[in-house]
Amino acid sequence: MAKARQTERRTPLYDIHLRSAGQLVRGGGDYMLPLAYTSPIEEHVNTRTNVGLQDLSSMGEVDVKGPGAERLVNRLLVNDVRDLFPGQVRYSTMCDEDGRIIDDVTAYKFGDEHFMIVTSSAPRKRSFRWIADHAQGLSAYVTDLSGAVALLSVQGPRSRDFLGTLVEDAALDELRFFRFAAVTINDTELILSRSGYTGELGYELYTPAEEAAVLWEFLLARGRDFGLRPYGVAAMQSLRIEKAFPLAGPDIDGSQSPFEVGLHRWIRFDKRDFVGREALLRRQDAGLPERWVGLTLDGDLPANNGDAIYSVADVSAYRERMYSGSEAGETFDAETAGTPVGRVTSSARGHTVGKTLALGYVATSHSWVGARLIIVVGGRPVVATVSETPFFDPQGIRLRATGPRRVDDGGAPGSRARRGSNR
Repeated sequence: MAKARQTERRTPLYDIHLRSAGQLVRGGGDYMLPLAYTSPIEEHVNTRTNVGLQDLSSMGEVDVKGPGAERLVNRLLVNDVRDLFPGQVRYSTMCDEDGRIIDDVTAYKFGDEHFMIVTSSAPRKRSFRWIADHAQGLSAYVTDLSGAVALLSVQGPRSRDFLGTLVEDAALDELRFFRFAAVTINDTELILSRSGYTGELGYELYTPAEEAAVLWEFLLARGRDFGLRPYGVAAMQSLRIEKAFPLAGPDIDGSQSPFEVGLHRWIRFDKRDFVGREALLRRQDAGLPERWVGLTLDGDLPANNGDAIYSVADVSAYRERMYSGSEAGETFDAETAGTPVGRVTSSARGHTVGKTLALGYVATSHSWVGARLIIVVGGRPVVATVSETPFFDPQGIRLRATGPRRVDDGGAPGSRARRGSNR
């Protein structure tokens, strides 16, 4: 039997990553992306304390123009874009007629007849086809710009101070969260958006693909005084898991509605018409069989995507002492796994919070905060406790930059040991 063909795609920064990163891995959309440049732990901590730089060019950019542009975008998104003004960004999901998530996206408004929809990496081709198919007959013209646009993400508490020394044509102090502006950096004209995927103050730079490599090198050279370092997929995963940001692919695989993922607060049922509205109303009335929850694991080893989550059948009355290995001298409750009640979708060591974290779908009956469950990690049953999310900065103070603009590295949790680690 012939093997299925597996594609490999490259961002405009592929050659730079090949020279400077230790290992490239296949990411969303079959792009080869750096796992890490140095240490995932150091890259995680540096992004939380100084500035990190990531290549997110695997994401998709769909240009929507014409008299029916706003009508098309508003029909496809469960959120409302009619009250957006030029320069504003809005997060939403796109759902099919059965209320299942096609993708979670951000919509950029340039004008009443001009929008850009930024898609996740894994479903980017499907998302473009979905948008283009629904544009028929609406006087809207849809173009996939993904190959012409590179996306560089500059994240961290010192990102505004750093970019403020480089940006022309805009005052970053006045650019609010989820706003964007046309700016110039080192003669490169680009769109700078105050947004990101780390839970930190940050910016995303939509750059002409042909100028991306030069801009990347320029940012690295000029960012040394601000502690700027590039970070790869491993650090992105641990950063976004600490914030419980879902990732299309592992966390959103096309079978869930926004309700299961906890994204229902962005549904605007006061809109009279959008794709999936009636199905979502039915799902809302029917209740949920499972929920996407955060889990804190009693161990240092992260779980794997797809690992089963079990109820606790029994907890022994004694404590088991380990006599050998790294856990010699430690004691543990001896829990016994019961029936399967869910599955892990993402997991990583949360280096800022100092805990091993996981995200996954759990039966509603076991999804309450404080519930104790079992995940078999590395062949050993590990207790996992349902926890409040996000695990880090639940008020979003750092994301909105309403707190200190620079964090002392010595004060970050886990920084004494230089500990830190995934649309």
